[in-house]
Amino acid sequence: MAKPFASSADLGEKRQLLEVLADGVYALTAEGDPNVGAIEGEDFVVCFEALATPVAARRWLERLRAHTDKPVRYLVLSHYHAVRVLGASAFGADVIVTHEKTRELIAERGEQDWASEYARMPRLFQDPASIPGLTWPTATFSDRFTIDLGGDRGDLVLQHCGRGHTEGDLVAWLPRQGILFAGDLVESQAALYTGDAFHREWSSSTLDRVASFGARTLVGGRGAVARGKEGVEAAIGQTRDFLAVMLREVGAAGSLKEAFERTHRTLEPRYGHWPIFEHCLPFNVSRLWDELHGVERPRIWTAERDREVWDELQS
Repeated sequence: MAKPFASSADLGEKRQLLEVLADGVYALTAEGDPNVGAIEGEDFVVCFEALATPVAARRWLERLRAHTDKPVRYLVLSHYHAVRVLGASAFGADVIVTHEKTRELIAERGEQDWASEYARMPRLFQDPASIPGLTWPTATFSDRFTIDLGGDRGDLVLQHCGRGHTEGDLVAWLPRQGILFAGDLVESQAALYTGDAFHREWSSSTLDRVASFGARTLVGGRGAVARGKEGVEAAIGQTRDFLAVMLREVGAAGSLKEAFERTHRTLEPRYGHWPIFEHCLPFNVSRLWDELHGVERPRIWTAERDREVWDELQS
């Protein structure tokens, strides 16, 4: 029997959990749905990620307002994917910050990605008619962007650690609190999406840089908050292992279909019960197959291409 396309059959609501990680530092997790966060400055708030629609974002902001009524000055977007950025208009932020490559990716493939992700994960797009259009940053950077939080709150450091989940991922680091918002460069007890990834760089130098922060608390793109040295190392290690298995199994295959079967068979015992595993794996293997066969930059996903890959590999 053919499996339902991507996450199209995943229609049940996920339980959201708002956690206070430190004074004025918040994370909202949702059983494998995209995580978001917020950091209070002296007289403003920095929000991390925007969710898929303004309606979904406003629900998050309503929960945040139980803790702070400070205005949102900065909205930080870790990368360009639709489920992370299209809710941006709800925040009324003075500044929307991304890596410079994220802006280029929005211009190059933002419309196609929007259509692709809406078809793959319709439940996340609460009231899609509320989306006013593509989200465009108002500030970009190439290596590091520092936000002075004011008073005695220290700095929030936005850092590009190299290519990984996309060309333009950034992390948000609070050195005083030892808290890292890693975006989709790290997942904690959730499977990876690598359909726009640079697997070899991500699994090596990029994750090395993420680990070098020495975070004591890490909020990944999906899954539970990782706490303590061992918890953070486990989350980074899980991400690295997932990528290493993919590189080994796809690299040993003689065809795309074989690559998918080998990778699924090897990863499924450990990761198959985690969120979005079945959804993502065909797209992951297709991208890695391209990468290992000389396609340097990921091909653009469209709703039509999504269906073709799914039908070839997952049906």
